[in-house]
Amino acid sequence: MQYPNLKSVKDLIYKKGLAKVEKQRVSMTGNNIIEQELGKYGILCIEDVENEIATVGPHFKEVTGFLCPFSLNRPEKALHGKKKLYEHGGDSGNYKDHINELISKMN
Repeated sequence: MQYPNLKSVKDLIYKKGLAKVEKQRVSMTGNNIIEQELGKYGILCIEDVENEIATVGPHFKEVTGFLCPFSLNRPEKALHGKKKLYEHGGDSGNYKDHINELISKMN
């Protein structure tokens, strides 16, 4: 099974990353927000957030709770709405080695 690589995680966080602070969606424009909310876990900057997500580190749950869900775009001509598995020519399911390509199309 293939997982998104560090570059894909980094691109998602920089382009689509929003944080939840006091139930408000906040843009992660600086490291101050990250340090205030996640500093107690030793996560001080956006690079620490990226690393924690990409490596599924010890504070993965806290970081994913801090981030808002990503709003991804539908890739042009990539998804057809078929309900067949990807490995059988459809769009749903595990993209395995092609997950990073899909993320780049949707980002």
